[in-house]
Amino acid sequence: MHNHDCFARPNHEYLGFSAGLDFETRILVKEDAPDLLRGELADPAWKPQTIAMSGVTDAYQAVERRLGLTRRCLEVLRDFRNPVVIITKNDLVTRDVDVLGDMAGWDGSLVFVSVTTLDAALSRAMEPRAAAPERRIRAIEKLSAARVPVGVLAAPIVPGLTDHEIPAILERAAGAGARFAGYIPLRLPYGVADLFEHWLEVHVPEKKDKVMARVRAIRGGRPNDPRYRSRMRGTGPYAAQMMSLFELGCRRGKLSRDAPVLSVESFRRPEPLQKSLLF
Repeated sequence: MHNHDCFARPNHEYLGFSAGLDFETRILVKEDAPDLLRGELADPAWKPQTIAMSGVTDAYQAVERRLGLTRRCLEVLRDFRNPVVIITKNDLVTRDVDVLGDMAGWDGSLVFVSVTTLDAALSRAMEPRAAAPERRIRAIEKLSAARVPVGVLAAPIVPGLTDHEIPAILERAAGAGARFAGYIPLRLPYGVADLFEHWLEVHVPEKKDKVMARVRAIRGGRPNDPRYRSRMRGTGPYAAQMMSLFELGCRRGKLSRDAPVLSVESFRRPEPLQKSLLF
């Protein structure tokens, strides 16, 4: 599974691809993204606001090593001093610590590193194209050393499979320099439920019934509950248990449950652009 694929797989279907094999093997690239972003920020109608990168799928896919589109977008954001939040489960983000460090100087950047499990074998099975758990922990260390505000996102938490790891994930992340934390229980919208059930059958058949029962237990008896509060936290005793594990881990690791608020105060349109707009 890719980063946040409970969001991205249905999006792939919307674009005319399958949520299964196509999602695993085909990627869509917007090669002019940095130029489009520069044009948007240069427009006088743009109101400076924090931009989130990776809300649907990961901005640090493997192809980014070659294309460098994410890095060029970050350079545009740095030029305009427009703040950015990054959510990723790939350590490629550390390539860009120079840009992110510059932006942190004016409260313009923060990174959530997403950690699903500390079990390397389970991580390989669940997220074969994402960085191994130890590399994600090292990414937190490198970002922290570069003074980039960094937190850990324990997500997606799979009830009955990875929920017991919440305290350990938070402890390792805090030890690596994470300052804040969040978590999101697994949700299974649209066709993702069938894909996930098949994945359980292949990789952990002995836990399939328990996991699916608990997923339904936190989602009001269904694989997914679209209401926002329920979607982000779940409901019922298992969801409450996850929340208490998370709160305990935050207390132990001295992790804030609120990420720092970024600033738009430094936003500016670079000088050459201002001149070209005038003449």
